[in-house]
Amino acid sequence: MNEMKARWNDRFDGMLGFSLVWLGQFVSLIGSQMTRFGLTIWAWQVTGRATALALVGLFSLIPMLVFSPIAGAVVDRWSRKKLMILGDLVAGVSTIFLLILFLIGKMEIWHIYLVAAISGTGEAFQRPAYMAAISTMIPKKHYGRAQGMIGMVASATSIIAPMAAGALLGFIGINGIMFIDVATFTFAISMLFLVRIPQPAQSTEGEKARGSMWRESAFGFHFLLDRRPLLIMLMSFATLNLVLTFAFSILAPMILARTETNEIMLATVQMFFGLGGVAGGAVMSIFGTPKKRVRGLYLSILGSMLLGPTLLGIGSSLPLWAAGAFFVVFFAQFASGTSSVIWQTKVPHDVQGRVFAYRGMIASIASPIGMMLAGTLADYVFEPMMQVGNWGADIFGRLVGTGPGAGMGLMMVLAGTIGVILGLSGFIIPAIRNLEKLIPDCDTEPEPEGVEAGT
Repeated sequence: MNEMKARWNDRFDGMLGFSLVWLGQFVSLIGSQMTRFGLTIWAWQVTGRATALALVGLFSLIPMLVFSPIAGAVVDRWSRKKLMILGDLVAGVSTIFLLILFLIGKMEIWHIYLVAAISGTGEAFQRPAYMAAISTMIPKKHYGRAQGMIGMVASATSIIAPMAAGALLGFIGINGIMFIDVATFTFAISMLFLVRIPQPAQSTEGEKARGSMWRESAFGFHFLLDRRPLLIMLMSFATLNLVLTFAFSILAPMILARTETNEIMLATVQMFFGLGGVAGGAVMSIFGTPKKRVRGLYLSILGSMLLGPTLLGIGSSLPLWAAGAFFVVFFAQFASGTSSVIWQTKVPHDVQGRVFAYRGMIASIASPIGMMLAGTLADYVFEPMMQVGNWGADIFGRLVGTGPGAGMGLMMVLAGTIGVILGLSGFIIPAIRNLEKLIPDCDTEPEPEGVEAGT
């Protein structure tokens, strides 16, 4: 019996095991995004308010920020495989809850907020578990390929899910979409049951971090404070997230304003975001990351910000907007994937849950600020400033034009400029430029043999 189990585990580990997990998460994410699309349509029909839709994202984000520190400690204490299964179960049960309410005619908008909060809590545990599991499943040389595959998933689902949900909604309704979602999370869980996810060996850092849950929860933050180059790089990424959120929050109104509410034009530009992400992820999954990762990371940021928000801001037609949308995500895939590989190679495997939880929290906390700033500045500062006859139109009119949408175009160019400065910081700031020398790799590799926690 033990010999049979060993053969089974040997068959589904390494890159093959990771690929099965990746496939399950890919399929599950398509189902989740289809449900989100259908519920967005339903919420708009019921409330007619954009605020109601924005609150869904807010209710999902807040639990992730609140629970991330304790989630990291739990990830390092418990089986990462079990946590990933539990995360999929939470998402699936939440969908079943909404499905039942919809079928009996009792679903209300606050039910969606509740489910968003529950799903956000589950994601706070699942995301660091997933990222930490990669480090123990596959050799270090394949980290770049794995990150490329993960990045490709998010972009591919942004194309596939809305198209599939839009095509099916009229035939099977929201309840049919949610049935599909339930089937996809079942598939994801079945893939997780097939694979072996080893628990990491204990490192010196892991030994020092042992203690109460609260002490272990705080360890991730202290780890970052003790490694200044990693913290500085993380802060540059948090600032970049602020800039990108600032830019993307005004993308849709900018294009609609400049095209007299041409929804097809907007949908086409959004499709190119997805195509850029799929292309970037595919290239990275084949070639991995560059040998000099920090240099490659900040070159990718420069490419993304030079060719992304800048082209989107100065553009007034589909070709420039499509190119900007494609390149901003194409290079962002390399930046995001390379950053993740740096963290996976520099952080000991048995404390990655705690460190990655804080990493995700700090990197994401700036996003709500970017959302609030973008709308306020567009409505009350930049759009009025760029109307014909105002001083802004006289100074910047040749760059971004004038009239409706020009102010938001100027905001895009401003975001791109700040992004370029952030990209240059990787070559100017010594702590970032020399990070790979200052912070040694944790040389722990996934072991071919061993007992898997969680089976």
